[in-house]
Amino acid sequence: MIKYSKQRQAIKNQLLNRGDHPTAETLYSELKPSMPNLSIATVYRNLKQLEGMGEITIIITDGATRYDYNVKPHAHFFCNKCGAVLDIDTDREQIVKIGQENFSGSIEGYEVNFYGTCPDCMTKSRA
Repeated sequence: MIKYSKQRQAIKNQLLNRGDHPTAETLYSELKPSMPNLSIATVYRNLKQLEGMGEITIIITDGATRYDYNVKPHAHFFCNKCGAVLDIDTDREQIVKIGQENFSGSIEGYEVNFYGTCPDCMTKSRA
């Protein structure tokens, strides 16, 4: 059992209820002002521990590793303009049903990614 860590708890709290999937560097810069002794190595180590405990998931994008507090199956949207990674609520049963229609094996999970332009970039391009 891994003992309690103030830094790990702060990282978990920073990830909780956000859908933007920050990088370790983003988390570090957000936490550093309130935790002056925090190092980037501590952030990486704790993220690895949280992932190993199944409390977060890792999303690897073009050149960046991002972290997601939502470990339940769900889809992601990748913005081709700004690089944002956002959650999309999906109907799990419908996705599995579509996959199962043309597959004779047993589907036990899924990963769905969508690509395009996020709402923020759409708004900026109209301005």
